[in-house]
This record gives sequence, structure tokens and C-alpha cells, in this order.
Amino acid sequence: MERIVYFDNNATTRVAPEVRDAMAPFFGDLYGNPSSMHAFGGQIAKHVTSAREEVATFLNCSPDEIIFTSCATESDNAAIRGTAEYFGRGTKIITTAVEHPAVLQPCRRLKALDHDVVELPVDSVGQIDLDRLRDELKGTSNALVSIMWANNETGTVFPIEQVAETCKEYGAILHTDAVQVAGKIPVDVSKVPVDMLSMSGHKFHAPKGIGLMYVRRGSRLKPFMLGGHQESGRRAGTENVPYIVGLAKACELARLGMADEAVKLTALRDRLEAGILSKCPNVRVNGDKAHRLPNTLNVSFEYIEGEAIAYHLSDLGICISTGSACASGSLDPSHVIRAMGVPFIAVHGSVRFSLSRYNTDEDVDYVLEKLPPVIKNLRDLSPFGPESDPTTFS
Repeated sequence: MERIVYFDNNATTRVAPEVRDAMAPFFGDLYGNPSSMHAFGGQIAKHVTSAREEVATFLNCSPDEIIFTSCATESDNAAIRGTAEYFGRGTKIITTAVEHPAVLQPCRRLKALDHDVVELPVDSVGQIDLDRLRDELKGTSNALVSIMWANNETGTVFPIEQVAETCKEYGAILHTDAVQVAGKIPVDVSKVPVDMLSMSGHKFHAPKGIGLMYVRRGSRLKPFMLGGHQESGRRAGTENVPYIVGLAKACELARLGMADEAVKLTALRDRLEAGILSKCPNVRVNGDKAHRLPNTLNVSFEYIEGEAIAYHLSDLGICISTGSACASGSLDPSHVIRAMGVPFIAVHGSVRFSLSRYNTDEDVDYVLEKLPPVIKNLRDLSPFGPESDPTTFS
């Protein structure tokens, strides 16, 4: 294998060396339990406090509004199920058809328990209709809205500020899965008045196994995990100190370098997109090109399978995905791509390229060299083509 080009950063990212170095002492001499009463544990608690302050700076909130969790899946479940438990059976929950499974599955479980759950549709570029949201909120009380800040597959950025204003107008609680925007675009909860927000550290160069949940003061929800006093009684379990420190370091790096990285990643992504469109026929770009994450490109290659593309590129050292890593193993086309109404000839051929600060121009060159022959070979082998398009039959 000539080299590895990792273009699957929306699935997970490399741990930054600075993050790894910040964590190292807490795997050695600084091993105390921060909840212990003795001084040895107390010194560890100071590092947790400092980390909480750095994360709060990253989101522009108060440190006491930060809850450390294991990942965004836990945070999503805690926000949605904790709010529904607080309000009781019959809570109206509004989400979208293109959410991550960590949101859709809890919502659907609550629907089976007699909660009123609505999944808003999206248009052809993956955007929601704010008027439809307003219609669903009219006449409601105790409504919970859970809408992602940006889509993990297409990179489409939702108008979360307008969503927040709409929720505030109707007295609804707003939770947002902000996993994909972390470290890519600014997240300021003082300007975007969400009530709850979820993030995972491994999406922006912290390790797997650490996440956070922002909970605005006064928010009403029941604790999701019971059994201890940690996180001010809002999330039981001994604090994962090394990973909390690592998450804080990743937040610091993102805060200081985000603007420059966005410029770099946008240029790399756009060059990759232009090269694919010029070298490969019958390709369409999925998502809202006017409102998109700087690192994400989702394209559909017509008449072939995305899984086959990813498999052959993997043999060449190129790592991409066909959708959410949490939904891998299914042969069904992506629920996000289907919800956007991508045509039959392209819906199975969708793949995602997602870049990070560690990608280079040479990585893009390598993909643009290796990808076109793969696409041509797969199309030569495919029984499908323009002549077999069912939409052309009379």
C-alpha cells in the first residue's frame, strides 16, 4: 500500500499530539479520584475544574452549564429522554428525518411510549422548512425540538439560530446535536440560545470515549445516569479525568486555530470537488453548497454502489465512507440521502469525503489520481447504466 489518505474525519479524527501529551500525566502519577476527600484526590479535581472552564470558554457559557459524558450519543439520549421524563407521557418531540441515529432512535422509542413525535422532512439540499416547524409548534406546550447543527453525511448546516428563535417564540425547548460543527465553525451559545447541546471529543482530535452536554441554566430535565453525586448530581460516574483534560485541550486548539483551518479545509474540499466533477462523469454533489461545513463533500456516482467504491479505494489506502459510521453494516441506502429525494440512479452511489487539519494538497492529488479509474472500472462491470434507468422507461 503506497500510503494512507484518511478522508473519513466525520467518523473520527486522529488524536492531536498536544492532546495526547496533556493526558499523559493522568495515566501516571496523577491517578487520584477527583471526588475523594483527601488532598491527593483534591489536586486532581483542580484539573477537572480547569478543563471545565476551558470547555466553557470554547462554547462561551458558564462552567456550571457543562456536563462531561462518554460521548454525544449519551448526551443526545440524556437530553431527549431526560426532558421527556421530566414532562411525562404525551410530550411533543420535533426532530428531522436526517438526524443521526443517536437522536432518531431515542425519539422513535419515545413515540412507542405514547409521546407525540414528528420528523420534519428536508428539501433536495437537505434543508428544513422553518414554516413547517412553526406549524408543528403552534398550540403546543412542553414541546422539545431536537435538530442537528450540521448534518454528518452531507455537511449541510442548518439555520440553528433561526430555529432557536422560533423555539423561543413558542416556548419550546431546543436541543442540538452539534457533533459535526465542533472545531469547524464557531459555536457560541450566548448568541445562539439553544437549551441543550451535544458534542463528542473524537470528532475534533480528542480521544474516543469523552463528550459533553451543555445544559442552559434553568433547563428542565431528569438525570439520565444515577448512582453518584458527580457533575453536580446531573451525571453519575467517576470522572474520566485523562479524557476530560484531553477534551479541554482539543477545545483550546480548536478555539485558537479554527479560523485558519476553515480556510485551508474549504480550499482542499473545493479542489477535491472540482477534480471529481471534471474527471468523473455522471456525478452529483449532495447537500446545501451555500451552507456547508468546510471539510465535508458528499457525492453520488450514478449507476454504481458506494460500498464498492469505498472497498476499492480502501485497497489503495484511501479511507472514505458511505454514510454514518454508526449505521454501517446496513445495505440500505443512507436515510439522509433518501430523505433528500436523490434519484434512484444515484441514491446507492453516495460517498462522503471528510477532511481534517492533517490533510494536505498531496492527499487530494492522490485521490484525484486513483478515484477516476476505480469509477470507470466499476461502471464497466455494472449491469446498470443510462439505458437501464427505470425513470426513462415509458
